[in-house]
Amino acid sequence: MPISKSAKKSLRASINKREMNRKQEDELEKTLKKVSASNINEVISKIDKAAKNHLISKNKAARLKSRLAKKYGTPKKSSKVERKTATKPVSSRVKRQTSKKS
Repeated sequence: MPISKSAKKSLRASINKREMNRKQEDELEKTLKKVSASNINEVISKIDKAAKNHLISKNKAARLKSRLAKKYGTPKKSSKVERKTATKPVSSRVKRQTSKKS
C-alpha cells in the first residue's frame, strides 16, 4: 500500500488508466471480431485510436489495416467527409496601385 500522498494519487491514476485501457482493448477486440465490408471505416478508426493511445504499436495497426484492406478492399469515403474549399477567381482579386509623386 502506498504511504505518501503522491504515491496514493499515483495509485488512483494508474487504476483509472488501467480501466480505460481495458475498456478500449475490449472494444477493439469486439470490432475486430465483427468486421465486415460495411463497417470497415469504423474498424480502421478504432485501430488508429488504439495506436494513438499506445495500446497497440504503430506497426501492428498498419499490419491490421493492411490485412483488412486486402480482405475487404480499401474503405470508401463517406459523403460526410467530403469538403470543398472555396477558391476565388483570379479576376476578383484587386491589386493595390502605388501612387507616384511628380
